[in-house]
Amino acid sequence: MGNRIFGYFDTGDDLITQDSPEVAGFLTALDELLEGIEKIAENSKPLFYGERYLTDSEVSERLKVSRRTLQEWRYSGKIAYLQVGGKMLFRESDIQAILDKGLRPAFR
Repeated sequence: MGNRIFGYFDTGDDLITQDSPEVAGFLTALDELLEGIEKIAENSKPLFYGERYLTDSEVSERLKVSRRTLQEWRYSGKIAYLQVGGKMLFRESDIQAILDKGLRPAFR
């Protein structure tokens, strides 16, 4: 790396300015990195007592059932849930157990 002169880098023959292809490429890479970080943050849930909790819409999407069916399962006791205020939350491990229970081995 060359010497830094007034906000520019002297690489010998050429000065790298904010309009240089190197800077544009670097900024594009930063934008892509930011998008990746935002996707990770969007899809991750904080742990609460070592457990992740899902909303009813997330569970209905994961189990491929309507939210109404999920409500019926709650009322009948087929699925465990936690109510915080008016929000229904489901332990991710409980949902995974339901999926694992329904898993059928392949025929050989």
